[in-house]
Amino acid sequence: MQTLKPHAALLASPGMGHLIPVVELGKRLAAHHGFDVTIFVVAPDSLIRESPVFSSASALNHLKLVLLPQVDISGLTDSTSSVVTQLVMMMRKALPSLRAAISSMRARPTALVVDLFGTEALAVAEEFDMLKYVFILSTARFLAATIHLPTIDGKVEQEHRIMKKPLKIPGLEPVRFEDTLDLFLDQTDKSLYAEYTRIGREIPTADGILVNTWQDLEPSALRALEDDKFLGRVTKAPVYPVGPLVRPVGPNSKSEVMNWLDMQPVESVIYFSFGSGGTLSAEQTTELAWGLELSQQRFVWVVRPPMDDDASGNFFNGSNGQDGTPNYLPEGFYTRTHDRGMVVPMWAPQTEILAHESVGGFVSHCGWNSTLESIVNGVPMVAWPLYAEQGMNATMLVEKLGTAVRSRTRPAGGAIGKEEIADMVRSVMNSKGNGMRTRAKELQRGATGAVLKGGSSHSSLTRVAKECEVKLHSLSARALGA
Repeated sequence: MQTLKPHAALLASPGMGHLIPVVELGKRLAAHHGFDVTIFVVAPDSLIRESPVFSSASALNHLKLVLLPQVDISGLTDSTSSVVTQLVMMMRKALPSLRAAISSMRARPTALVVDLFGTEALAVAEEFDMLKYVFILSTARFLAATIHLPTIDGKVEQEHRIMKKPLKIPGLEPVRFEDTLDLFLDQTDKSLYAEYTRIGREIPTADGILVNTWQDLEPSALRALEDDKFLGRVTKAPVYPVGPLVRPVGPNSKSEVMNWLDMQPVESVIYFSFGSGGTLSAEQTTELAWGLELSQQRFVWVVRPPMDDDASGNFFNGSNGQDGTPNYLPEGFYTRTHDRGMVVPMWAPQTEILAHESVGGFVSHCGWNSTLESIVNGVPMVAWPLYAEQGMNATMLVEKLGTAVRSRTRPAGGAIGKEEIADMVRSVMNSKGNGMRTRAKELQRGATGAVLKGGSSHSSLTRVAKECEVKLHSLSARALGA
């Protein structure tokens, strides 16, 4: 008799930062829990097929990637539409294609797993009698803030948005205004707050919520979410910490930057990158160049053309292509720093760089994927949040985990000066950073243990797998009795 095998369908929203953890979750389900996995990918264009993430995952056994038909949202958005609103619109327009794809499958999936921007697809899971899960690609604290949002009244919203008072979350530290989410800052996109609130209402309707974190990293946030008193226990859905789910280091592929790192002393290089979507202003890019030069540290800097009015301006324009020698850095910068650093246009193999023994620090926008990649490699950070929940992540790294430093000034609309940048870089790379480095190594060990068999995250995902097995047997018995 053939053994029944659970089949999970995963839905990834646009953006490499969303696709990567979804793919890693699919790989974990297939390799460690015996699932067949289909990942449905929503993307603004077909170029995603050319990415190493897409192509390598497509070659794996028991895992299939399906690129859903491209959607056109040009009539639904305008120049004021935020990245979040555009993502929501794209996911909404993709629902008919997702429904049709699932309907045409010979073996109907047992469960549907969606990310934050795909919660409207939970209704599709109900149509096909599938278990439904939400996968939060960020922290448990971010999850708590999101599902708390629909309970906020107008007075509290105004106190936070206008009076800049901290936003209280039951059982957790308040969110300071300087760390707040874009929905409280964006005054032009009128639908942003409403869409985020809808998402916050829909998440608790799932059969379970998976989070890319682990028990020892966020014990207080996970404890608050499990507390029956949290928001009147607005979420009956169990919360499963299943992280860290990050890209593994690839095969020994050599490149100019990796060859250069091979020649540097251990933990002597600081790596600068602001993610696939992050950008700095022209003024800040110049100050960063001067600060880096002033620090006298070895470096690898992934640079992108500056944008003065949108820190997330590259979100839909991430590129793996090399863009030539940038011409927007201070005159003579290359000549003065060529003996101790590398400037890499647009993209670099971040996973491999952070895993390299010569890298001793990371200047990052604190996107959660980058943060996890830093943690799993035991690398301390200079936290430089730009948008989304990155301010919340930065605060956790600096104040709770003790693995990062952050700008003291955090100027609104201005630039962090070169002297402070140099000080932050030196504080991570010299002896002052030894405490952060020790703590980062401790977190690295905890991250490794969480995903091993018997670890907290492995056990969480095992519970999800067992739920899917029970559902599968129930559906099978029903089919036999029909």
